[in-house]
Amino acid sequence: MASTTSANAPAVRKRVFHPGSLGMLLGGVLALVGSLLPWVMTPVGSLPGLAGPGLWTLSAAFIAIAGALLPYRKIAIGHCLAAGLAVAVIAGWQLGRLVYLSAITDAWGQMLPGIGLVMVSGGAVILLRTGYRLVTARQGT
Repeated sequence: MASTTSANAPAVRKRVFHPGSLGMLLGGVLALVGSLLPWVMTPVGSLPGLAGPGLWTLSAAFIAIAGALLPYRKIAIGHCLAAGLAVAVIAGWQLGRLVYLSAITDAWGQMLPGIGLVMVSGGAVILLRTGYRLVTARQGT
């Protein structure tokens, strides 16, 4: 009776992580933590990110983290670019809104971006850079 396993066959090890996993995890965690922190600092107090579009960036951060844990390169590229672009658009929109509100109220220097908005923006930059590197890199074995 023949055995179904062969002693001569090499063990095939499946990779869980891809070359962009570290960048996607770092960018996703930055966006996740930044979504929970204050986005706007005013003399009266601070406005948390979860009071507005921080929920959207929180969701995009989880999409980026999920893409980092998938072993499929093309799906990971989609997760990375979709999450990075969404977070970048939301952070840019909030920065533009902050400048607009400062201009119409003539309160320059009174409303400043908080650490959460800065962290979310940094996470978007890391996610977009990682996605670009995954797209342009040659696919290895």
